[in-house]
Amino acid sequence: MSSNSLAVDKSGNLPSYLIDEGKRKGILAWLLSTDHKRIGIMYMIALLSFFAVGVTLGFLIRLELLTPQGTIVNPQAYNEFFTLHGVIMIFIVVVPAIPSIFGNFFLPIMLGAKDVAFPRLNLLSWYLYVVGSIMILLSIVLPGGAADTGWTFYIPYSVRTGTNMIFTLTAVFILGFSSILTGVNFLTTIHRLRAPGMGWFKMPLFAWSLYATGWIQVLATPIVGITLLLVIIERVFGVGLFDPTLGGDPILFQHMFWMYSHPAVYIIIVPAMGVISEIIPVFSRRTIFGYKFIAFSSIGIAVFGSLVWAHHMFAVGMSNNAEFVFSLLTFLVAIPSAIKVFNWTATLYKGSIELEPPMLYALAFIFLFSIGGLTGIIQGALNVDIYLTDTYFIVGHIHYVVFGGTGIGIFAALHYWLPKMFGRMYNKKVAKVAFWIIFVGFNILYFPFLILGWLGMPRRSYHYLPRFQVYHVIATVGSWILVLGLIIMFFNLLKSIRSGKVVTEKNIWGGESLEWQTQTPPITENFVDIPVVNEAPYEYKQNEEEFLEKEEVL
Repeated sequence: MSSNSLAVDKSGNLPSYLIDEGKRKGILAWLLSTDHKRIGIMYMIALLSFFAVGVTLGFLIRLELLTPQGTIVNPQAYNEFFTLHGVIMIFIVVVPAIPSIFGNFFLPIMLGAKDVAFPRLNLLSWYLYVVGSIMILLSIVLPGGAADTGWTFYIPYSVRTGTNMIFTLTAVFILGFSSILTGVNFLTTIHRLRAPGMGWFKMPLFAWSLYATGWIQVLATPIVGITLLLVIIERVFGVGLFDPTLGGDPILFQHMFWMYSHPAVYIIIVPAMGVISEIIPVFSRRTIFGYKFIAFSSIGIAVFGSLVWAHHMFAVGMSNNAEFVFSLLTFLVAIPSAIKVFNWTATLYKGSIELEPPMLYALAFIFLFSIGGLTGIIQGALNVDIYLTDTYFIVGHIHYVVFGGTGIGIFAALHYWLPKMFGRMYNKKVAKVAFWIIFVGFNILYFPFLILGWLGMPRRSYHYLPRFQVYHVIATVGSWILVLGLIIMFFNLLKSIRSGKVVTEKNIWGGESLEWQTQTPPITENFVDIPVVNEAPYEYKQNEEEFLEKEEVL
């Protein structure tokens, strides 16, 4: 198939970039490919597979907590369950998800480039990701069992437990290298490969979000890599870096861990914000309100988010001055996020809103992330945080931010870009039904966590007092509803990839960025000719009648 032909013909053949061409055939054509689109799809397949494992573990945790005295597993297995669930969902799923899948696939197209700056390095980052992820899963079957420390690997327990800590820590170390390589690749691509005429303030906001995220990946990830390497050295040689019995300082470990892991929250959430910034103006049929404010707020989040790590540590005994400074910074870091929420809302105001599936997920993101952000502000208040530390309130907060924010952002991106990626449309009615089931199940599952924490229920508890059971029962029922919605959603999307209605229209939704100016699906090198950018993004030039005509064609 030639590069200037339609990627999907009338018979519904596969996109050109999915067809084995050249010397390599079959699986090798994928495993050795440096095409950014193929690598993005390989990330998607691997990541969603690991996501299924993480959801299964979370589902089992909720079954275990259905009754005060436990239900299905013993205490050791429970510790391993919630540790693996956290490690998989944080390091394997939400940290790499949007940059690795949609950043890989669409960033070069949005910039008018043929590929990322370092295609082979891009493929290496995928291999590192897969190796690290498989190692974490293998720890389950190796002698000693999976890690049981929680995903934070707190000292001194992580240097004393007999489980496969070294194997798990090495796996996360490898995943960190994958993240660094992705960040370097994206930063270089944005700096060097923008299309002629595309200045900094003509870039799509999704590209801005990946730019801010790339700096966090490059600057913050080495910190956690060094920290985990030091824990391995501590376990092997007993050098006394963190273990207090050997003269080490466990609080030093917490400082080093959270110096990465709080910026990692923004590696998680900023790309999702970029997705929402793409979707809101398209389905409001309006220019984004405050383009430069949203762009700079992404950079602001990256900067301020790197300065507030110790608000995870108010209960460890820091000085009053340190607690005051980190509490103040915690309130300040909310300002860039609030700017985004305000600008999204202002964009919606008086817009011609179309409640297509991507827009539903975008609106849900704003609602759920706002709850996550407000509960985070509550924890920034020193006296309240002392009471809420290590309670279920923290668990509820992180799930509203990570799942209600990034998870919903991933689902929004899937519904927004999947038809462009594969040239097939999903069933919109089924997608909307799945959305409402997910939204209802999510809140039934996680909102009781906030109440449980306020009532004093400690996190990571295998048993609990009977007075907490009613909230655990409600949450467990919510998990059933949520999983049902996820099954329906993914079944609908997978079915669309295989047999959905063929779409060859370039601009499926009426977007203004460059991915909507190339063919559907994109051809092998993205564009027949490198585009020249003369106008800023998001200048919606179609009237409503033209937009409706496109809808009728679809």
